[in-house]
This record gives sequence, structure tokens and C-alpha cells, in this order.
Amino acid sequence: MKKKIALVTGGYSGEATISYKSATTIFNHLDKELFDVYTIDINPQGWFYANDGQKIEVDKNDFSLTVQGDKIKFDAVFIGMHGTPGEDGKLQGYFDVLGLPYTSCNAATSALTFNKRYTVAVAAMAGINVAKSVHLFKHTSYDVNKILATLRLPLFVKPNNGGSSIGMSKVTEAAQLEGAIIKAFNEDDQVLIEEMIVGREFTVGVFKSDDEIQVLPITEVVALNEFFDFEAKYQGKSTETTPAQMDSQWKENVEAAAKKIYQVFNCSGVVRIDFIYKESENAPYMLEINTIPGQSEASIIPQQVRAKGWELKDFYAKLVNQALKSKS
Repeated sequence: MKKKIALVTGGYSGEATISYKSATTIFNHLDKELFDVYTIDINPQGWFYANDGQKIEVDKNDFSLTVQGDKIKFDAVFIGMHGTPGEDGKLQGYFDVLGLPYTSCNAATSALTFNKRYTVAVAAMAGINVAKSVHLFKHTSYDVNKILATLRLPLFVKPNNGGSSIGMSKVTEAAQLEGAIIKAFNEDDQVLIEEMIVGREFTVGVFKSDDEIQVLPITEVVALNEFFDFEAKYQGKSTETTPAQMDSQWKENVEAAAKKIYQVFNCSGVVRIDFIYKESENAPYMLEINTIPGQSEASIIPQQVRAKGWELKDFYAKLVNQALKSKS
């Protein structure tokens, strides 16, 4: 009998537009011979399943649907939502209460990795290379001169929570810092300021299948803008080479770091980890962990899956089956 899968998309943040693109790819490539797939749109107006032009509301008591008199309960949830509440642990906690398995990191890991500062702090404690940084809160005062005395230019200033590089700035001169902080605070009540690491940028998908941590082919990212911002990620302002042309030792180092990070943070499903490779130290530096990486047709994870010689249909089936196995 086919498993019933809820494909959750939408969200309450500006990343919802990206979520819908990811969900379209996931839906198109989930094997309909194995799964009955129901796309659930979670947005500020409610939680709905669209069916033949009708919007059927989700029963939040047990995350079920009633379609033409039949009650549909799901075997698992495929989370295709970027931003809150699908990437920050809120939905995961809800599904945990219901005992529903899902294709992403658990609530604790999702909440932790959504906070960039806490992520790099845990990584540093585990011996993973990260950039030197300063963490600001909107409700507390800060001194730009003290920040500049602590960190060396150039700097990256970004909202501490969220993704897609929304609200992020590169600061090359001291006079730019205050404006960059204000811009980031417009997106979040916490801001992370990091020293720029000079090197080549790589990103890699890591996932678990049959309880084994596996690494997809590595991608090198070269932004045509000053850095890998929203335009670079989603509007073609970057070049991405998959698999990356890199020294075999570099490849081994990035893969080893990626597997260690996946294990240290107790990740599940597929995550994408961004690195800068600092050639002077022959070492990768972790930038971020993306626990719900983009899945549009042009996104990096689909690129890496295809570079491995797999079809997305088989890859997504692996993720769903691992989620189902975690419950058994």
C-alpha cells in the first residue's frame, strides 16, 4: 500500500516564495508509484490542502484532512518550507507531539541551526573552524568602534535568524558598518557580524540513508556580486560548478568536515553546509548549516544529486524512507 505523504510548504516569512518553488520540484519528483502526495500550504491565512479548486483546511488536532468524507492521516511529512515555522523547529516540535516522522532535522537541531550565532558557537566547541564574530541584540546597546576594534575588516553583517541572505551586507569600510547593522535589524532582532575569510567557497549536501551519513558531490560557488546574496542564490548572479574542480586533499577535508558537522549537530534528512576553504591553513571553515536547503530545479542540492548520477525521484524516496525508518 502506498504511503501518504504531506508535502508542507509556504511559511510565515519572506522566504515563502522560495518554499513554493522547492515544493513544486519535490512534488514533481516524489515517486507517485510509492507515495500519495498531498501539498499542504501553511501561511498566515491558515493551513490548507488545495484540491480541485477547493481549499480544505487541515485539522491541527492530528494534522489530518477530510476529503470527500474520507479522513486522511499521513504516514510522514516532507518539509519543503524555508524560514519559520518549517526551518526553525516549530513545526518539527508539533509533529513530534503527534508522533509524525518528517524529512528534516529534529526540533532542537532545527532551532539551534536557525540561529547562526549559536550554530558557530557549538561548532567551535566541537573543534570545527569558524570565523571570528560578534553577536548583537536589538534591545541592547552596541558600540560600532568596539566592534571594529574586535573584528578586522572586511566584515559580513547578517540577520542572525533566517536564510536566503536577506538583509545581509558586506562591509569593507568602517563608515558602512552602522548602516549594515540597521539593515540587518530590519529583518531580525539579532544580528551576527563576522570577519571575512578569504578563500574559495564550497557548499555540499549531506544526508542519511540506511542510517549511513553520505556526502553529495561538492559545488564551488563564485558570486558575480560581492558575495553570495539573494540575487546570487536565486536570480542567476553566480556561477556554480558541480562537481567542484578541487585538489583531492581539499575534497577529503571538506567531506570529512561535512560528515563531522552532520554528526555533531545530530542532523537528519538532507542539509547543505557552506564552507570557505582557507588555502593558507589548508582547512575548510564552516559558514552555515542549511537544514531545509532549496530544492528548485536550479538549486544546488538537485544539481549535486544529478552530478552523482541519481534521479531526484530516487533521492527523495531515500529521504522519505529514512524518515519512516526513524519512527519504527
